[in-house]
Amino acid sequence: MNTIKIMLVDDHAIVREGYRSLLQKQDNMQVIAEASDGAQAYLYYKQHQPDVTVMDISMQGQGGLEAISRIRKFDSTAKILVFSMHQNPSFAVQATRAGALAYVTKSSDPEVLIHAIVDVYQNKHYLSADIAHALALEKLGADSTALDQLTVREFEILRMLVEAVSTQDIASSLNISPKTVANTHYIIKRKLGVNSDIELIHLAIKMNIINLLDLLR
Repeated sequence: MNTIKIMLVDDHAIVREGYRSLLQKQDNMQVIAEASDGAQAYLYYKQHQPDVTVMDISMQGQGGLEAISRIRKFDSTAKILVFSMHQNPSFAVQATRAGALAYVTKSSDPEVLIHAIVDVYQNKHYLSADIAHALALEKLGADSTALDQLTVREFEILRMLVEAVSTQDIASSLNISPKTVANTHYIIKRKLGVNSDIELIHLAIKMNIINLLDLLR
């Protein structure tokens, strides 16, 4: 197999260092670029043209879902693997809708990430076992269907709202107007059947979009 050129995207330098070290030990993998947010990932993708992009979803500034969408618009053949702490299957659904080929949780064994990168390089889909299991269970429940009704853009705005990102900062990160953010905020609440931001946060905690420790950071 040819050497797989990889771009790492994560806003924690120590995390990038950890998986760069892991991947560089593989005979057929080379990390050629690193980005710390979605906007940088888009610029570096155009600059370096990696074979596989390993992307986090929750990052300071522009998040992963928006970056995946932008990269895929620039290059419809882009091969993107999401590597995320989020074990809520709705994140995997939205990542796939945005254009990712794989979703692996950070709690997975290192060999899972390596295997997933090879599969993505070969244009195959891949889910880590915990997410595949959660998706199977989700189909038996009703809670998830509300989240899955959201578009990729709505889901990204929801993620930022519940992480207490301001309307102005969301607008700047996504290159849209504050009015569009406010309108989308209203649509999200309507789709999820909540009447206030407090209810929205409670729902986000219940559905594992965020946890209480995130709110205390």
